[in-house]
Amino acid sequence: MIRVLLVDDHPVVREGLRGILGAEDGIDVVGEAGSAAAAVTEARVHRPDVVLMDLRMPEGDGVQATRDLLALDPDCRVVVLTTYENDADILRAVEAGATGYLLKDAGRGELAGAIRAAARGETVLAPSVAARLVSRMRGAPAGLTPREIEVLRLVGAGRTNADIGRELFISEATVKTHLLRTFEKLGVSDRTAAVTAALRRGILPPY
Repeated sequence: MIRVLLVDDHPVVREGLRGILGAEDGIDVVGEAGSAAAAVTEARVHRPDVVLMDLRMPEGDGVQATRDLLALDPDCRVVVLTTYENDADILRAVEAGATGYLLKDAGRGELAGAIRAAARGETVLAPSVAARLVSRMRGAPAGLTPREIEVLRLVGAGRTNADIGRELFISEATVKTHLLRTFEKLGVSDRTAAVTAALRRGILPPY
């Protein structure tokens, strides 16, 4: 059973989400919060597997709440669910460690599927959001940061995200964020392709 926390400052939105998800097998809405501060409090109580997080709320925004939640529980998956899809909001959410970014026009099947995928540790992005990220990164330099190279080197050595997090003393969510940005910079979509591209470009030494 996937434990879900709903975070949105509009009660009618939370009620609608609870109704939608309540009909899904294997998903249990364990709590709600109407502000960023309340989200952290509720997460401490309910220990959700996945948090559906709005961006614009009172008492802090969803990005800061995402950081706070992941500091509290690095294994928690945060999926942003918002009406906003500008580049700045998307990047801030991803950099904060969000596992996914969906828009509120998502259908029931897409939303439930995203929650299940996030619980498995997969990145979930609305098609328009993925397109924005790819478009933004195409014009960016391919150079990786030292931390991104270190994460990629460990991927090439066969380490899992959890292994990498323990070795580098960072959360698994942060590892995934580094990998997502690495994929974008290298123009690839998976771990194997990223390592191959980095070897071909001389970013990583041959094994």
